[in-house]
Amino acid sequence: MKVVASRLLVFLFLMFTFSASIAQNTEAETAEKGVTKEEVDEVIEHHMADDYYYTFLSNKETGAHYGFPLPVILIDNGLKIFSASEFDYGENVVNKGGQYYKLYHSKIYKTDAQGTIQYKENGFPANERPLDFSITKNVVNILIVGVIMFLLFTGMAKSYRRSVVPKGLTGILEPIVLYVKDEIAIPNIGEKHYKRFMPYLLTIFFFIWIVNMLGMTPLGMNVTGNIAVTFALAIITFVITQVVGTKTYWSHIFDPLGSSMPWIAKIPLYILLVPIEILGIFIKPFSLMIRLFANMSAGHIVMMSLLGMIFIFKSWIGGPLTFGLTVFIMIIEFFVALLQAYVFTILSALYFGFAVEEHEHEEAH
Repeated sequence: MKVVASRLLVFLFLMFTFSASIAQNTEAETAEKGVTKEEVDEVIEHHMADDYYYTFLSNKETGAHYGFPLPVILIDNGLKIFSASEFDYGENVVNKGGQYYKLYHSKIYKTDAQGTIQYKENGFPANERPLDFSITKNVVNILIVGVIMFLLFTGMAKSYRRSVVPKGLTGILEPIVLYVKDEIAIPNIGEKHYKRFMPYLLTIFFFIWIVNMLGMTPLGMNVTGNIAVTFALAIITFVITQVVGTKTYWSHIFDPLGSSMPWIAKIPLYILLVPIEILGIFIKPFSLMIRLFANMSAGHIVMMSLLGMIFIFKSWIGGPLTFGLTVFIMIIEFFVALLQAYVFTILSALYFGFAVEEHEHEEAH
């Protein structure tokens, strides 16, 4: 116990010393020009947004960007394909087929040769946007995670062909797969139907988990912090639930009281109950979408805000304390990354279980 306590004190001392040096270096570097709250907000907004460049590092003073541009694919009076490098990070207006395009706040707008952006009364751009199928940073991140998952699962399958006893990485993955099967799929879907949903449940669990974990790294992955991605995941769960829905499932929605009472008596109640049941069909995927998006976005914003405070306050005391709090929040975020994958998977399994349950409608009431 004493050894553990002493090691903990050494770790805290080293972290404090390291944080103090960061704060002192930051103060020296920003003595002439401090960092403002607006600049920190700009960095956070840029990190949270999708982009047409995969940028690893930027130098605001020199304007240098270290990364690579991604392909832009637009449908606007024909197919237009070109590299995002032509935008020069929003500095240039691109002319394609007589139509001018400008990159503004990570979105592409149709404009004139001067790149004029007009605004609505609410402050948002009024320029028309083309139909955009570009390969953005989030798309690249999704492809990267897809390759990682393909290699993991194909390697696991080959390992089982060679030996029944799991070895190497398979030995780490097997307990997770069994947990998804025994603790999520079977209890919520049932022994009879769980197998046909296992590929999707495993895919969604590992995808969200790996994406969230990589989002903690300097790679800048913020895939589940994009509401379009969480919307797509929720829509997949929604479509599967409705497609596999049995007669019992639809009877619960349109005939929730069953034959327990005559139709004449049920009509007034159904005027209230049926719309609520139909609304519940759409509330479930909406809650999936918002829960994943809000939790992961909040974690990123909190961590980057705390780091930004180091550069704003430039305090020898506040810097280490803020850095220590950031480390603590980051540790929590690692658990949240796993928790959100678990919650999304178990709720999806629960919805599938509702859709495929089999019993007499009268017996349920």
